[in-house]
Amino acid sequence: MRTLIDRLLKILTSLRLTVVLLGCAIIIVFIGTLAQVDEGLYNAQARYFRQWIVLGADLFGHRIPLILPGGYLIGTLLLANLLAAHLYRFQLSVKKLGIQIAHSGVILLLVGQLATDMLAHESQMRLTEGQTKSYGESAQNFEFAVMNQTDAHTTRVVTIPGKFLARGGEIQDPHLPFSIVVKQYWKNSEAEFRAPMMSNGPPMTPNGVAQNFDFSPAEEAKSMDDRNVPTALIEIDDAHGSLGDWVISDWTADDNLIPDLQQNYAQQVGSQMAQTIVDDLTRPQSVVVGGTNYTFELRPLRMVFPFSLTLLKATHTIYEGTDIPKDFRSLIELKNPKTGENRQVQIYMNAPLRYDGLTFYQYQMDAGEAAAEAGHTPSSVLQVVRNPGWLTPYVGCAMVGLGLLIQFSFHLAGFISKRK
Repeated sequence: MRTLIDRLLKILTSLRLTVVLLGCAIIIVFIGTLAQVDEGLYNAQARYFRQWIVLGADLFGHRIPLILPGGYLIGTLLLANLLAAHLYRFQLSVKKLGIQIAHSGVILLLVGQLATDMLAHESQMRLTEGQTKSYGESAQNFEFAVMNQTDAHTTRVVTIPGKFLARGGEIQDPHLPFSIVVKQYWKNSEAEFRAPMMSNGPPMTPNGVAQNFDFSPAEEAKSMDDRNVPTALIEIDDAHGSLGDWVISDWTADDNLIPDLQQNYAQQVGSQMAQTIVDDLTRPQSVVVGGTNYTFELRPLRMVFPFSLTLLKATHTIYEGTDIPKDFRSLIELKNPKTGENRQVQIYMNAPLRYDGLTFYQYQMDAGEAAAEAGHTPSSVLQVVRNPGWLTPYVGCAMVGLGLLIQFSFHLAGFISKRK
């Protein structure tokens, strides 16, 4: 038993293991980067870097059978290799102090990256001038939300992660008096208005939004400039049987899609008709169960904040005679009822707002002369990031630099003393 443990420790502390793992890291980064062409950035990240084992790769339009260690496995083994070498191979002495600090910095970088990958969350806030929000919305993840008014001031919300819809089948929640049966789920979809004078087939369902819109599956979006808009066909059942089929779609509840959709319809049928179409698309869907009205929607996953932000003014200026952005910034009013805080703050490029563990970056903007000419209400999009490990890269790099400096200083001092 002792011999086996010694062998494992010898392997774990081996420099050869470090070299092999670094080589595997180079290979997986190379393959994952090439795979982004076929699979897109986010799919490639999930498939190659956020996996323990990689089974097969899609490269240049072909499926290539291979087995590789994923990013999680490589990172975990590198961390174990560094910790074992740190504990068993390096002696704690003044002369080795620089090496100890440098290795500790590398360990902190690995741990920090793992913490960032597992704990960090990103969302977006789209605000028009005068609008107030207390939540951000994910651009990649979605949720099925069911709401009912419990009293004049309180709305109860039950959310079901979109991944459960993607699996299909029956979904039950103890807080809901009915179950949801997912009959179809499309990761990406298209919505088309059922024009009265057009020859349309029967609607997908006789209920809700499907009476005025047709939905169809679309090819999965893989470009960073595009996004997937999921749609599902569901059946709602209570204790007495089926209450009917419904179509739920992100097209109906995503604030980031509605303005572009309305502009597109306005170019085709005019602004007044476009407004009517958008009103039909975004009209809340509801079902009555046990005498209680439940409203439901498929929407981007929300990150709710204990405070609110109001966009007071969006400013977008360009260099004269060009369309090159010169400056764009958002004047925000921050209100926190718990602390009584009420203040104004400017958010612009390289000057984010850091508050309550969140960082708000200026991301996009529709304001200035271009928005005025198009008849748009000035708006701003803020990127919201919660990253508990955001300091670890800075501290880790500083420790590595300090360790190398200390170790170099020892060698330099020894060299100078020998020359004397």
